Amino acid sequence: MNEELRSEKWSENVIIVDADYVDRVAFDLIVNFERMLMRRVPQADLARWIDCIALDGGVREGNGETQIVLLHDVGKKVMENFLPADYDDEINGKAFNDNLGEFVMTAVEVPDFSNKDDMMLEMVQIAAGRKEVKRIMVIPDCERSDIYDSLRRALTAIGDDKRITLFAMQPMPGGNFRQEILGYSLMSALGIKGTELD
Repeated sequence: MNEELRSEKWSENVIIVDADYVDRVAFDLIVNFERMLMRRVPQADLARWIDCIALDGGVREGNGETQIVLLHDVGKKVMENFLPADYDDEINGKAFNDNLGEFVMTAVEVPDFSNKDDMMLEMVQIAAGRKEVKRIMVIPDCERSDIYDSLRRALTAIGDDKRITLFAMQPMPGGNFRQEILGYSLMSALGIKGTELD
């Protein structure tokens, strides 16, 4: 896989996601907000969520291309709290267009003999080393692993020509990158409006 990643053309904008983590956070938000709002909260709209991540990562209106890589554990066939959900039939190799340009999705099953954090770290490093990549948005599982510290160390040498944004559920210490709160984009994708929280 390493050579394949190094040789392929990357998009100007790259979003690298621990899909199992994001799916788990979406579930937690659904459960909590259904209790709080006393109404059913639908599954998250995947395209809307990706748009929110892209906007938070600096993508603006135009005809650019954004590449989304969804890393998921072996045996996981669907995102249980998103629509579309099926990795093979509805996500992998699919694309959509809107006012932010074209979004091309790839679902990558992390084999048992590999490690999702290591794969994410390697993808981020490869993307950061490519001239054509201008923006990288990373959504790691900072709650259950030490991936945040690994990313922080790996990204210290990245120059100002790359805009790197890391998404987490709470502010994280330090880092040579921007940070955004993951929950806001998920709330939008779940159809939760700020006015409902007043």
